[in-house]
Amino acid sequence: MLRGKHILLGITGSIAAYKAAMLCRLLKTAGAEVKVVMTPTAKEFITPLTMATLSKNPIAVEFYNPENGDWHSHISMGEWADCFVIAPATANTIAKMAHGIADNLLLTTYLSARCRTIVAPAMDCDMFAHVTTQQNIATLKEHGVVIVDSPAGELASGLLGKGRMAEPEQIVGIIEHVVSEKKKRDLDGRRLIVTAGATIEAIDPVRFISNHSTGKMGYAIAEALAQRGAKVTLVSGRTALAAPTDVERIDVVSAEDMYRAVVERFDDVDGAIMCAAVADYTPKEVSALKIKKGDDDLRIELRRTKDIAAELGRTKGNRLLAGFALESHDGEAHARRKLHDKNFDFIVLNSLQDEGAGFGVDTNKVTFIDADGKESLPLMTKREVADRIADRVEKFFAKR
Repeated sequence: MLRGKHILLGITGSIAAYKAAMLCRLLKTAGAEVKVVMTPTAKEFITPLTMATLSKNPIAVEFYNPENGDWHSHISMGEWADCFVIAPATANTIAKMAHGIADNLLLTTYLSARCRTIVAPAMDCDMFAHVTTQQNIATLKEHGVVIVDSPAGELASGLLGKGRMAEPEQIVGIIEHVVSEKKKRDLDGRRLIVTAGATIEAIDPVRFISNHSTGKMGYAIAEALAQRGAKVTLVSGRTALAAPTDVERIDVVSAEDMYRAVVERFDDVDGAIMCAAVADYTPKEVSALKIKKGDDDLRIELRRTKDIAAELGRTKGNRLLAGFALESHDGEAHARRKLHDKNFDFIVLNSLQDEGAGFGVDTNKVTFIDADGKESLPLMTKREVADRIADRVEKFFAKR
């Protein structure tokens, strides 16, 4: 049930932090991907090295590394997670969560997370029974936070009472229940095509023409749309990426393959996001045998490939159609022309001139352009950009 799910595990400064190691181990055994965010005090009880070894991911504690400036994006972590589990959660952290205080990375991540949050309290019995703590827990429940009941038993202080952190096996069961819940999402019932990756145009059995696209942007879009309830068909060119959860993936090779796969399915969907890097030209003739090196220059005659976006734009009716424009110069002018020529509802412009944008990186810097104007975004992770695109998709259908 947890295979492939993204679980963000938060650890706060409690003696029960040792149980977080077993919780992490159980989640990994169940097939989940686990990332860990710790409060600074939590490091006094369990080391980041232990949690990094068990989770197989770097541990986030501070907002940034003062030695090299690397920063941990609380927004990215919150968007990545299918479920945020804070175990153990101290009285101090619960109080801050209830009142919106964000003075460490774990708390800012909680305020940014779009997924369900599970809290497993851990504290002395008198602290747990205090009226303020109980009010804070009630507030979190009203906000939709799942509170794991604290069993009674012997505490670290030697006292007997409620306040112990629940056992990891019980918490895993609650996580399974939460991530399997079916909730209404804004794109439920919508069917969308997303294209991604690079096409390959054969020259001979060995050589081909392609580009540097890795598919990261398109795959992030497919994942973001699926998490909002859409039924997504991902038509993918060459990439090393695994298909996102709950996304149908159709692998293609050439521009012609992608054209057929998309056009054949377009009548049955509500729209398409064209993100693939499709070849504009392909060899006019493909040699059946490997072309041997000779003394003279080799000339390859190319012909235009079919324009997938233009064909969809011609037949789209009231369906959604959006695309990308990766430009090296005169970006806005080229993007606006493409917006018109392809009959896009909006286009996402990014530039090879912007550092951190383009092929092979995890970030992007884009400008949305539509008939009403433009919106320029700062440098973001590709998943953050994908969520902004999903926001626009939601608004499009909300007007229909």
